[in-house]
Amino acid sequence: MNEMQKIILDYVIAEYIDDDTEVTVDTPLISGGIVDSFSMVSLKRFLENKYKISIPDDKATPEAFDSVNKICILVNEFTKK
Repeated sequence: MNEMQKIILDYVIAEYIDDDTEVTVDTPLISGGIVDSFSMVSLKRFLENKYKISIPDDKATPEAFDSVNKICILVNEFTKK
């Protein structure tokens, strides 16, 4: 697991997991019911602040936020610009 994966996974667990649910970098977050649309907005804000990026709303789709690995791909897309 790389540093970005760990940071995002730790955030997801701290903010959205309140039981013993095991979450990995491949766990479905949106389709698995862990992150809802309201939580997705706060997750987007966290990513933008943490990585000093701006994620356009049209790129912040449930599919793009459905796992830590997919989120890392999205963040990397905007940190390389």
